[in-house]
Amino acid sequence: MKKSRAEDAGGEAPASQLIDERIRALGDWRGEMLAHLRALVKEADPEVVEEWKWRGVPVWSHDGIICTGETYKSIVKLTFAKGAALDDPKGLFNSSLEGNTRRAIDFHEGDKVDEKAFEALIRAAVALNTAKTRKR
Repeated sequence: MKKSRAEDAGGEAPASQLIDERIRALGDWRGEMLAHLRALVKEADPEVVEEWKWRGVPVWSHDGIICTGETYKSIVKLTFAKGAALDDPKGLFNSSLEGNTRRAIDFHEGDKVDEKAFEALIRAAVALNTAKTRKR
């Protein structure tokens, strides 16, 4: 796996450490869900790069952004940067469906993750990113 990187080199902790800290700080189901989804992303793409952007948003990238992991009071939201271009045969996308580019999955407390479908979506996002990189 590539090393994680921080948003800038201004002495900030590595992104992976900042994500670890966010998960610990949440201290509830949202931290557990974010940790679980993070593990699935890493499993689906061992070369994923973790980043920390926009003042505190975990980002997973591979030749471009795959998805972001935002936490709110009642949801953990994974927003796929190019989600509208991805096939979603299991219907995981349940948020931001009206946009032309992004799609998101909102996870609520107690939700079960369809791990196989989620990992397939991650791999599809990576394939889309790498295909566009190869064309350049």
